[in-house]
Amino acid sequence: MVFFLIFIPLILITTGSLLAADALQIAIDFSGQTNGEGVPAPWDLSVKKGKPFLNIISENGDRLLHLKSTKSSFALEREVAVDVHQYPNLTWTWKALSIPLNGDIRKKDANDQALQLILAFKGDRVLSYIWDSNAPDGTVVDEKLFWPMNLKIKVMVVMSGASDLGKWFTITRNVFEDYRNLFNETPSPLVGVRIQMNTQHTGGNAEGLFKGIFFSRKIL
Repeated sequence: MVFFLIFIPLILITTGSLLAADALQIAIDFSGQTNGEGVPAPWDLSVKKGKPFLNIISENGDRLLHLKSTKSSFALEREVAVDVHQYPNLTWTWKALSIPLNGDIRKKDANDQALQLILAFKGDRVLSYIWDSNAPDGTVVDEKLFWPMNLKIKVMVVMSGASDLGKWFTITRNVFEDYRNLFNETPSPLVGVRIQMNTQHTGGNAEGLFKGIFFSRKIL
């Protein structure tokens, strides 16, 4: 379930907050100083419903984002500036510890997911990669919002089910190709990234972790 509070302005502007003209990869991590809510700079916390739980933990020298949800919906988001023509490959590592067992992206009243990585592009396009509880891997769904009317959201299931709980998985997607295949157009610049967790529809629980997120010129 994609929701937009402070995330909406990110898809309407171009930002210069993250630039790396000649780097082989661009890292989007959790290394910044945390505030009183446990949110690392420059990320912002956005809450739709319920009480969020998040903290930053260390493991083998890495700073990990730890999220837990009980009948809640919340997200961390930040501005970025990535040209996916130059950096088409997105790689991230995540682990689900529990998922909302009745969650299903295909059903409006069960649209809960443990882990979501959402990309906002300049203008009105959003691409979301999710770990769904029941929809099969490869499922693509159109999300709809009442406002803004011209916003188009494509959601892709990249992992599914509870059989792989407690294991780290590294996912790599060619964002340029995914965008072009799903929207039938050339991607505009990426301006925002969001990590989201939802359990408010099914009343379930979810818990998971994220490691670093990278955009690269070559597959890592």
